[in-house]
Parts: sequence; structure tokens; C-alpha cells
Amino acid sequence: VISKWLLLFLLFGMFFYLGGIYRRCEGNTDEIQDFRRLNEDTGHFQIKPVVISECDLDFQDYTPCTDPKRWRKFSLYRLSFLERHCPPPFEKLECLVPPPDGYQLSIRWPKSRDECWYRNVPYDWINKQKSNQHWLKKEGEKFLFPGGGTMFPNGVSEYVTLMQDLIPEMKDGTVRTAIDTGCGVASWGGDLLNHGILTVSLAPRDNHEAQVQFALERGIPAMLGVISTQRLAFPSHSFDLAHCSRCLIPWTEFGGMYLFEIHRILRPGGFWALSGPPVNYEHRWRGWNTTIEEQRKDYENLQELLTSMCFDLYSKRDDIAVWKKSSDPSCYKKIGSPDSYPPKCDDGIEPDTAWYTPMRSCIVHPDNKYRKLALETLPKWPERLNAAPERLADVHGGSKGNFQVDSSTWRKRVEQYKSLIPSIGRNEIRNVMDMNTIYGGFAAALIDDPLWVMNVVSSYSQSTLAVVYDRGLIGTYHDWCEAFSTYPRTYDLLHLDGLFTAESHRCEMKHVMLEMDRILRPNGYALIRESDYFADAVTAVAAGMRWNCRRHDDAGDGDRKTKIIIVCRKKLWHSS
Repeated sequence: VISKWLLLFLLFGMFFYLGGIYRRCEGNTDEIQDFRRLNEDTGHFQIKPVVISECDLDFQDYTPCTDPKRWRKFSLYRLSFLERHCPPPFEKLECLVPPPDGYQLSIRWPKSRDECWYRNVPYDWINKQKSNQHWLKKEGEKFLFPGGGTMFPNGVSEYVTLMQDLIPEMKDGTVRTAIDTGCGVASWGGDLLNHGILTVSLAPRDNHEAQVQFALERGIPAMLGVISTQRLAFPSHSFDLAHCSRCLIPWTEFGGMYLFEIHRILRPGGFWALSGPPVNYEHRWRGWNTTIEEQRKDYENLQELLTSMCFDLYSKRDDIAVWKKSSDPSCYKKIGSPDSYPPKCDDGIEPDTAWYTPMRSCIVHPDNKYRKLALETLPKWPERLNAAPERLADVHGGSKGNFQVDSSTWRKRVEQYKSLIPSIGRNEIRNVMDMNTIYGGFAAALIDDPLWVMNVVSSYSQSTLAVVYDRGLIGTYHDWCEAFSTYPRTYDLLHLDGLFTAESHRCEMKHVMLEMDRILRPNGYALIRESDYFADAVTAVAAGMRWNCRRHDDAGDGDRKTKIIIVCRKKLWHSS
């Protein structure tokens, strides 16, 4: 008798297990059924119409996970209240974020680099506080961007020219990816585009109001972020160049933890450039409300800390100092000694793990198994784009052959995409996001077009983002059950490839699409490549969001599962 009951128990357990697998493979069937109703006349199921209301006009610049209205709930310690703190599911808005009154379609690239409509980013504080430093100035109905900054009042081009003299590798394709911490309105990153360098401009949502929104309105890559208590959402050894221009980050405080994070994300042989206190303290200290002795001590402490982390002073002139991260294994062996500071990170946390991962008081060492991780060992740009990265070996199923097939597949897909959306490749589409990339193949296929792509790798999938950076592209980790770290109306094109199939067991499709609507500009496109199972529900929600959609058959590229391509366009509407 006992054996019979045990057998029944095992059978039921197996059915539940297989049902769970089926549910994960086929998506959240309960949610899909919510969009269907039975037509009593025909006996067939039909898609129910979806109606989504407008949010209040106060939500025009709503950033759910960095909402100033919720700051009081979180600690002031190390400004951690500026980090991501997403609302719980029961507080998620299910409404359409409206544009500001008077919003106009964004000015097209490259003209947008120098000007934008005032009503699109109607923030006066930053204009009043920073106009004397030539960050921006308001003239009539527009903001103009003269290219100035706190440390480059004579213009960013002159500043970049000086930096290129200090770092010749910025001229010959060696340096391709950069990060600017405390980016202002991203004039530095904007100017580097002229030199073939792709920059992630990073700034928090703080009293400077909408720095990142200004950057994206200009067509310059940027995202919300702050170096505080959590790792930045990038893999280790990613960027070729890191930059801080009077970003006011206290680099030597808290045992140097902020610099440890820069060290983690900077590849061996990469550069860290600093302008502002305490660099050039001999001539600048009077303007910093301090004493020359204090600034000298700060500089000495900074230099000592950097030396202990295997940074060497590379060059220095006027207000800019540049350090180079060593690629010499012997230096890191010294860090690994028991009595050294900073200590070497143990193997408890993967160096590439960076989604809600606490920063640690230790140094991430380059892995000796890599022979082509250091900057000087990588092919120069643009050859770097199509060279199979060494870190493919860390990806399950990753190989040079697989990489080449992926690249070829995406070139074919992009050809079809351009036939469906002729605006791709023109200046109508500038800011693009690939919401669930693997190797960055979609972005690579668009490399000759006047646009840039933010490559997003799911924090719950295989970590392939290091491969994306090794190719000379940019991106970030993200979980699409939450809001992305950007302002509303900041992207012209969103691309998804099977995202709902992969994530519907965790994330509610309707909430993902509402987030897409929040970050998509009016007249922007959503390009959704998805299984037929989700197609009707996608178009139903899209209609409720006032999108116009059309369906196309996939041209076919050897994918095992038949997919539908849904092309949607967001309407421009104003709050009622």
C-alpha cells in the first residue's frame, strides 16, 4: 500500500514539474488568457480590447526606480538614496506617462548635439546654475549646448584635444569604449563620437535635475547611475577609458571603494583621466575653498592609493592627470599577499556579477587565463568589432563559429528590418536599444548607420555583456521586471527578440510594454520579433497604448521556432 501511495506521489510530482517546464517554455498562459474572450456566435476566442489611461501630468519625467518622491525612505549614507530603489509590484503604475505641455518631436541628429527644444526638457535650475560654465543656455524656444563645462570653459573640443595629446591611444583606434562618471550634459561623450569613441555618460538623478535626459535628447549615449554602495551594472574589464571631470566623487574616502569599482570595470591597460580637485592644486586651490596643504595631502593620498591598485601615472598637464591600469601580472601578485592593502577579492562573488551586487573593499584581479583582455592586446577599432572575443569561451555554447553565425544572421535580419522601417539608417532614428541582446549582433549590423545602440543583457540570462564590450560596443545589465535607468521619451527604436518568450514566466508582459512606452519617444518604433503565441496579446496592449502596429512574417534565417515581426509606432499625444 505504501509503495502505491509513493508511486502516486512521484507521478503527481512529475506532472507538476513538467507543467512548470511547459509554463516556462510557453510563457505566462494566465496573462495571455486575460486578453482573450469567447465569441459566442462563432465559438472562437477573440482578443479583448485593452484600455490604458493617462498618468497625471505630474508624472511627465517619472523615473520609477530613481523617484525623488521616494528618497526619504532610503539612507543618506554614501548617497545610496540615489541608487535604484524600484517600487513594489502593487505600487506599479498602469498608465501612460504624458509628455510635457508644448512637447515637440526631437530635433534630428547631428543638429541635436548642439540644440534641443526647451519644452521637451523644461528645466530651469540647471540653466541658471551652469550657464556661466557654458554647459547650456536658453535662447527663445531652445536650449543651446556651447560645449563648455566646469573644467573646460573654453570648450570641450579643446579639452579633448589636450587629452588626446596625453593619451595618443585615443587617436588610433586603441581606445574605443569610455565611461564618464558625473557627466553633466554629456558634452565630453558627445565630442568623443567625432573620434570614434563610444561613451556611456553616467549621472544620478539629483539636484542637477535632468543631466541624463539632456544627454539623450541630444542623441548622446547616457543612463542614470551613481557610484555608491552597489556595483555599476557593467561586467569587469569592460571600458578602455574612464573619466571624471570635477565629478565630486570622494575617491579616497571609504577606504578607496569608489576607485576599486573603477578598477573593476576598467580593462587592464586602460586609462583613468581625472580633471579637477586635487589635480593641479598648486594653481587651483584658491578656487576650491580649501588650503594648499589640504589639497597637496589629498593628491598624495590619491597617488598612493592608485599605486597600491596597480595604476601608474601615465601623463599629466595643466588640469588633467592620466593613470594607466597595469596589465603586468607581477603587480597583482603583490596585491594578493596577506598583509597588502587593498586586498585581493576572493572567489565568493563573480567579478562580472553586477546587478544589485554590493561593492566590496577589495581588488578584482584580471584572470591569467586571458591572453587578449588587456587593451594593448585587442585589435584596434574597427577590426575589433568582428574579431571573435576571447571571453566567448566563458559563454555556454560560445565559440568562434557560433559567433560568426550570429553575426551573419543579424546582418540578414537587419536587411529585412530596414525594408520594414525605412527610417533605420536615416537621421530620424538616433537612440536605439536592443532589449535582450546576446553578442551585440544587432548593433554590429547597424554600425555604419548614424545611430548608437544600448545593448541590454538580462541579469537572469547568461552573462554575455563582456563579449559585447570586447567588440567595442556598449551596454548594461537589466531585469525587465523593473523600470530601466532612464528618463521618459529617450529612445527612438526599441528592439526585442523573443523577450516575452524568455521572460514571461517572471515579468508581466503588460508592465514590460508600459515601460517600453515610457522610454520610447513619440513617433518612435518598437520592433518586436516574437513567437506567434504572444502576437495577439502584444498588439492588443499596443493598441491600448495608442500605438499603431502591423504584423509581418519573419523572412526566415534558420531559427528553430517560427516568429512574427511586429512593427509598432508610438503616436504623439498630449495630456488631456
